[in-house]
Amino acid sequence: MSKANHGDTSICHASALRKASRRLSQLYDAALAPTGLTITQYGLLTELQKRGDKAPTVTELAAAMVMERSGLGHTLDPLERDGYIALAVSAQDARSRQVVLTVRGKVIQAKARKLWLQAQEKFAEVVGNTEANKLQETLLSIAHDDRLGSI
Repeated sequence: MSKANHGDTSICHASALRKASRRLSQLYDAALAPTGLTITQYGLLTELQKRGDKAPTVTELAAAMVMERSGLGHTLDPLERDGYIALAVSAQDARSRQVVLTVRGKVIQAKARKLWLQAQEKFAEVVGNTEANKLQETLLSIAHDDRLGSI
């Protein structure tokens, strides 16, 4: 990706990441719009789909998504309302809830995946495949580096 003359002189790493994150959310949300899902919701459904029959607890899912548990709850509400997920009492601990991907959730995730792929391809086209892959590796390293959780 070539350096564009965008005029943004921000020196804050977090601000630059948030701006980029908002831009990418716009791209992916627009691609997913026909399904009614946001990229955050699609990401949650995909995480559940990858786990198969091993439904995570709400706490485990929040950790996997690098989200606060309360924020995750707000994101899960419409997915539960629409029948894409179900919250079930954990067999190991009755105080915990497991997040289960429903049949309806599997169907919408599969439909959304095709649209998500279009956004992935557009991003790689604009940024370049090599740069996109390096960026993803770097961002995932940042997302899962506990040293960056606080000062």
